[in-house]
Amino acid sequence: MSNRAQSPSRRTVLAAAVAAAVAGTTAVPATAAEADARAPEAGAAAAGRLVDNRAWVTYTDWREGRAHGVRTLSGARPGVALAVPAGVTEYTDPHTGTSAPWEYATWTSPSHRLKVPATEVIPSWNADTPAGTWIQVELQGRYNDGTDTPWYVMGRWAAGDQDIRRTSVDDQTDNKSTVWTDTFSVDDASTGLRLVSYRLRLTLYRRPGSGATPTVWRLGAMGSDVPDRFTVAATTPRVTRELPVPRYSQNTHVGQYPEYDNGGEAWCSPTSSQMIIEYWGRKPTAEQLAWVNPEFADPQVCHAARFTYDHQYQGCGNWPFNAAYAATYPGLQGVVTRLGSLTDLETLIAAGIPVITSQSFLASELTGAGYGTSGHLMTVIGFTADGDVVANDPASPSNEAVRRVYQRREWENIWLRTKRYNASGKVASGTGGVCYLYFPAHPTPAQRKALGAVGIR
Repeated sequence: MSNRAQSPSRRTVLAAAVAAAVAGTTAVPATAAEADARAPEAGAAAAGRLVDNRAWVTYTDWREGRAHGVRTLSGARPGVALAVPAGVTEYTDPHTGTSAPWEYATWTSPSHRLKVPATEVIPSWNADTPAGTWIQVELQGRYNDGTDTPWYVMGRWAAGDQDIRRTSVDDQTDNKSTVWTDTFSVDDASTGLRLVSYRLRLTLYRRPGSGATPTVWRLGAMGSDVPDRFTVAATTPRVTRELPVPRYSQNTHVGQYPEYDNGGEAWCSPTSSQMIIEYWGRKPTAEQLAWVNPEFADPQVCHAARFTYDHQYQGCGNWPFNAAYAATYPGLQGVVTRLGSLTDLETLIAAGIPVITSQSFLASELTGAGYGTSGHLMTVIGFTADGDVVANDPASPSNEAVRRVYQRREWENIWLRTKRYNASGKVASGTGGVCYLYFPAHPTPAQRKALGAVGIR
């Protein structure tokens, strides 16, 4: 049904820590009237006080960083690539036990001062990693007490899985903050501790003597300090539109390839990702799908599960890995962010950009869902004339049943809250508006305006 539905997971532990950490921070508007007064741009501005997005994506951006062995690429899609290696290192893959030497080069961003001192930072990257190459993304931050974090590994990633196993890294902490799979989180923000700035370090690897190189087009992070909230203010409907997004059910894949997080029952994230990738006109080739059992329908969903799978997390729900997977398709970008309201989401839908959202809820909290979950991804594709949410929900029995209409007020609350009550009546967590955005590498003016309104460039 969803990623580890109704059972504890590392994602649940992370969200619980974040929800506890943000207690006592700035509240959302207290009345519906305040929220109703927001235009789409104003809603994004309000979210901007809680969320900071920074990405290095232009030629000028890449030239700002400190490079050791990388070259900056210009052209239609600027980026960085490995030129003259800075050295050679040995890497032992923890999931295969294989040790091998790798040439490497590094690029380190300038320090970015967060517009909102953050309790949480989630990176995103878009890259091409030909055979024999891979990348590592690290983060180092500065706290508001003047001390620095260590360099935290936020992901070791390759588009394929033949050279290394794509992986997050556990057990990273300095007793002030911890990395939970793909997310940096302040351990106890009730102390007032916040991250006020950060740097990102990118390491590009290739086999010694090879002429191959990874190419990275986009690197960035989302920092946030989302308020502690069981409910959010209601918004007034503004957009009536439904996007023609393909429909895929994760449940038609139950039992298939259980080595990837027990098979389709836990594939809400890659199934949602594949729906939007195909909305933008991209799809794996027949050659890429040749490994899938030909008796399986929709083999591209199996493909998405395999190539978003995090071998440490043991699941397909690593947020940046899904965004990076989407960006392996020509002409697409992917980022992880938070939105501040359904008004922000409407702004994107109006511009033709569907959104993958993360939420948790009891069956009684979302009319028509028919299930409850501790963490689930679905794809918002539009809004009805009454303002209700039209979603492609992969937790459906068939592709034909994927399109759902959920009540606006119920849906916005389960998505945007940071605290909730679980089936045992205990306080649990919510994701606070986390979502994936996949969009063209060269957006139209309308798309660019909508993305800018929600803080993405």
